[in-house]
Formats: sequence, C-alpha cells, structure tokens
Amino acid sequence: MTLQAPTIFSLQAPKDVSLTDIEAELNQIWQSYGIAGEDGTLPAATRATTFTLVVYESEETQHLLAALGFYNGPIDGIPGPQTQAALREVQKKYGLIETGTATEETLTLLREEVAKRHYSNAIAENASGSYSLDAKSPRIADEIALRNPCRIINLLPVVGEDEGVKAQVSAYCPIQKGSSSTLICCEYITLTGTAAALERISGMVPALMIGGLPKFLWWKATPDPNNSLFKRLAAVCNNIIVDSCNFNDPETDLLSLQALAENGVPLADLNWRRLSAWQELTAEAYDPPQRRAALVEIDRVNIDYEKGNPAQALLFLGWLASRLSWHPVSYQKESGDYDITRISFTADDQRQIEAELAGVPVADVGEVPGDLIALRLSSTNPQANCGTVICSETGGCMRMETQGGAQSVGLFQQVTSLSEQKAEVLLSQQVQRWGHEALFEESLAVIGQILKLGVKN
Repeated sequence: MTLQAPTIFSLQAPKDVSLTDIEAELNQIWQSYGIAGEDGTLPAATRATTFTLVVYESEETQHLLAALGFYNGPIDGIPGPQTQAALREVQKKYGLIETGTATEETLTLLREEVAKRHYSNAIAENASGSYSLDAKSPRIADEIALRNPCRIINLLPVVGEDEGVKAQVSAYCPIQKGSSSTLICCEYITLTGTAAALERISGMVPALMIGGLPKFLWWKATPDPNNSLFKRLAAVCNNIIVDSCNFNDPETDLLSLQALAENGVPLADLNWRRLSAWQELTAEAYDPPQRRAALVEIDRVNIDYEKGNPAQALLFLGWLASRLSWHPVSYQKESGDYDITRISFTADDQRQIEAELAGVPVADVGEVPGDLIALRLSSTNPQANCGTVICSETGGCMRMETQGGAQSVGLFQQVTSLSEQKAEVLLSQQVQRWGHEALFEESLAVIGQILKLGVKN
C-alpha cells in the first residue's frame, strides 16, 4: 500500500540571499507570512524549535534532474518520493528500466543530456533557485517535519569554477488533516558552491545552527576523518549520521568510521538500525533457559547478503562477536559469482569459531544495497541445541539449510522487510536521540579488528 504524502504549503519558496542576511531573511518569513484559513484566520506556524540538521550531500542526481526540468523540488540530496517520481519519468522517456532509483545507466544518460544543454550553466541556474516547489509535492523532510519543526542546513558541493557560495532560504509546512489550525514547519538554509568554497565558509555554519538545541550532521559522503569541513562540523554536532549501505568502498569506509568512533566522535549509522529485527530475533532465539547455555556451543556462522555491499553482514557479525567475546584472528576474501569472506575467531575459552559471509547475486535487488538475506548459527557439536536459521524469505532459509552441518537446526525464524528500511524513516527516528551508542561502537571496534587483519594480508 502506498502512503499518501501530506500536502505541502510553501511558506517561502527558495529565495536567494546574501550570506550575511540569512538570519534576517528567516526572521522576516515568520513576521510576514499570511495563510488564510476557511474562517479567514491565520493558522499558527511553529518554526524550528527542536534541532538543527546539517545535510552534506555530494551526490549529483537532483542537480541533474533539475537541470533537465524533471525535478522542481529543493535540491536537498535526500531521495524522497518526488525524486523517485522524476527518475521514473526519465527512465520511461528514455526507455530504461523503471526503478525510480539512480542507476548507473540512468546517471550516465542524465550526465550526457545535461552536457548537451551546457552542464555548468544549467547546474548553476537551478542550484540558485530558478525552480520552485509545487505546494503539493511530497518531500522526504516531511518525515521529520511531521514530528518536529526543525532547521535544515543543506551543504551542496558542485563542480565547476569556484564562484563563491550561493545561499537560499525557504520554509515548508506539511498540512495534516485534523490539525490544519497549526502548521509545523521546517526552515531551510541551502549553501551551494564548490567543495573549496564551502570549506572556506565552514566557520560560519555553526553560527547558523540554533543555539541550545541538539545538532545533527547527516554526512552523505565518505566519512573522511581528515576532511577539514567534516572535522569542523563533527566538533560541534551531537551526532554524525551516515548510511553505510551507500559506502562506495565499504571495508575502507567502515575502517574510517571505526577510527572516528575511537577518537570519540558520536556516530550513528542508519544501516545499523536496519539490523534491529535480525538482532532481536537472534537474541530471542536464545532466551529460553534450555538454549541459553547453548550459546557457548556456537562455532559456525553463515551470513548471506545481497552481493555488492557487505556492510550489513559485517555490522551483524561485529555485533554478534562483541556480545559473545569472540576475537578475530584471520580474514580471507574470494571474489567470483559469490563474494566469499571467511573470518576466524577465538573465544575466551580458546574455542575456534568460523564465520562465512556470502555475497549472493540476486535478480530482484532491493532498495538497500547489501541487505541481509539469511543467517545460520550452528555448532560442530551434534549434541548442541543452538542451531538457528533466520531469513528474509523462504529461498534464503532453504539455501541456509542445504548448507548442512553436524547439528540440525532447531529454530527457524523469518524477518519481514519493513518500510522502516528507508533512510527517511530511519533518519526521523535517529534525530530523537543523540550521543554515543555503546553497542554500535563496540561492534565497530570488532569490525575494525577484522578488517585490519585483511590489510595485513
């Protein structure tokens, strides 16, 4: 069932302003807005009073779509329903497979079409706000704005000549049935320029954050501990949010993430939140007293994931190993039809544990790269009562069971894919909390140990 996005009221469409006038222009929006209700009165509008979300976006999809006229929403780097609809429109027009996602084939075509229309000028013109937001168009920020009025600061690096930083301000309010007398609004500050230009004005970004309220940074690029803009923003934010499902080089980027955690940076990974159902079912499998003692018998772990990104599989294995005090001792990778990673551990009692991660080629790839398909926990001891298979679909369970083993499986459980897998929903949940997340950081520490073994090899 497709959920109907709420109607969006544009309190202020994107408006070009000077860098020094941003706050004054935002204040002016709230002083001068006028939205007449059915009885002629003006509904109350609540401005950003909960937190500031800084979004650093390095991906070009919305820029390309806007330059070609397929997308007229704000370029916030968040692939919401309007962006998906625009991508489907492009794919339909040019005879591509209609996925609604930015496939490499689609991006290549968009780049070629933009190049034909003078790429640099088109991008600059659209980034400066020459497009407007349809009042009824859905926005990914609604997932946040529906719950919390906030301020969103978009940092949009672009290619081309360094012409300084262009600034825009805007404000949007989702109108909800039954509560139309009150508008809960998000206000936006958009800063566009080359990476070097954004770095030059990075000192002013903290001043644009609302004082005394939580501050979040959603870093949608490679988490680079040496990036000066990243370091400056990380130093003033309560949480740095990433999504490892989009890492271009998952092993290297996870190592960077682990280094940041080790240096005390408060991190959150949306991909980690996608594992909650798998973690809960695994813990539940060993809650009964007769199975709790069998946890120490587990010495074989098999994890299947959609080929392409092993981040989820590594995160789950890191969590499991950190809970059971397993210490990684070897790491091997094999590429082929299946991407196979074999990791050996030792337990505190010197038992040997063998784990295998398998990147499985699948015909129907989901929206999240590298989603877990199935996992099998078992023992070489045929008497142990610890065999468990958890999967996302029947095929995954069947594949896990045909792998066999000395010990029969005592428990099958199935994970159902939920809409909560989507980044926009996970983000709206993540901004309800901040600070350090002990389980995640402990799991990252184990992942770091595993991947460093691979570096040595």
